[in-house]
Amino acid sequence: MADQVQRYLDHLVVERGVATNTAASYRRDLRRYREFLQSRGIDDLGGVAESDVRDFLVALRSGDAPLAESSIARTLVATRGLHKFAVAEGMAATDAAHGVRPPKPAQRLPKALSIDEVAAILANAGGDDPRGLRDRALLELLYSCGARISEVTSLDVDDLDLEHRTVLLRGKGGKQRLVPVGGPAVEAVDAYLVRARPALAASRSGPAVFLNVRGGRLSRQSAWQILSDAAQRAGVTAAVSPHTLRHSFATHLLDGGADVRVVQELLGHASVTTTQVYTLVTVSTMREVYATAHPRAR
Repeated sequence: MADQVQRYLDHLVVERGVATNTAASYRRDLRRYREFLQSRGIDDLGGVAESDVRDFLVALRSGDAPLAESSIARTLVATRGLHKFAVAEGMAATDAAHGVRPPKPAQRLPKALSIDEVAAILANAGGDDPRGLRDRALLELLYSCGARISEVTSLDVDDLDLEHRTVLLRGKGGKQRLVPVGGPAVEAVDAYLVRARPALAASRSGPAVFLNVRGGRLSRQSAWQILSDAAQRAGVTAAVSPHTLRHSFATHLLDGGADVRVVQELLGHASVTTTQVYTLVTVSTMREVYATAHPRAR
């Protein structure tokens, strides 16, 4: 079965061009599925029954460390894709996962920081040394563009057009989008490129915008740590991640009157339905304001 799973993963990467992070998630999910089947003495996809797939979902929800419904849904997507591929490639006669549907995850409102909290984090991003200038440029760009952390750490110098205040981002599935960059972010990035990046660059440094202290491309994990450190220095007690800045970007735009479809394009969402969850945040905020400010709200 290991070979069958590997063939499917190769198909995803080579023929369907899925993102590296997506492929890594599928690999982890399918390793868990393969181990479950092997515990039942099943080592070939042709021997899997629909009841096995359903029991696998039950196992994911139980035990000492049950998965969240969203993680279970993602795992089932990987599992269904594997079985569909197995039938198409002649590895199995029937699709054992065809009739199994993923659970519907509860809709959760993204957690957004206030404008003051974001400002405090950016003000505490770093000093005037090369690393400090890099850290400030990184966080300013994340919030200014609403970018995913992987989109910013994968930026090359040629992706920046500071003269026209735009940046070319590469999103999920290799899709590209050109997004505007605000004035403070332009200034921070320009200061970093002129005064800091040359000091961090090594002879082997490539075109990456954001470099680590060894001159290589800054990792997502390091960027996450930079944000966590800035939030701690700013005294922000809420849980903060790079995606928190993305949520805050979208929420602040909608609060400011931006059209949801414009925000959709800026975020790189394939469907406006994904973006509309942010409108629930603004509605929630409006209800709170109404309840405390309107004289006849109660």
